[in-house]
Amino acid sequence: MPSLELCSWVLYAQGLKRQTRGDETLSKSAVTKETGVRHFFAAAGYSWGGFRRLVREAAFRQELLFFAVAQIILVATGVGLGDILVSILLFLGLFAAEALNTAVEEVIDRISPEMSIVGKHAKDLGSFAVFCMLLACGLHLAFTVFAHLYLV
Repeated sequence: MPSLELCSWVLYAQGLKRQTRGDETLSKSAVTKETGVRHFFAAAGYSWGGFRRLVREAAFRQELLFFAVAQIILVATGVGLGDILVSILLFLGLFAAEALNTAVEEVIDRISPEMSIVGKHAKDLGSFAVFCMLLACGLHLAFTVFAHLYLV
């Protein structure tokens, strides 16, 4: 049977607070969660906050510029709507990878401000995910433009 100290620590780590009523201990979330339509709007607000945070990253702003230039190139070369849609989806994947990479970096910096090999590996893996998506976006752009100009 786990000790009361261990249970308290687990509840604390999960962001829960303990409440005692007589002999029973109740746990409830420290944050009230919205449900239904309110949850949708709350989630949209969190997403907007995440976007605003991500815009402060220089790498994300450069990726937005790459996105804009890529879309202009695709439209200027006259590629089909399907190729433009694939490009947009790839860039959305890139933006998601960048957001997750930024989140990992912030969490690592918060919980482990000193240099650690585990923290370095986590940051390197996030960076590699972003690199893979950048490569996918670039290869799709290059292949689509080349195919449209020289193979069609």
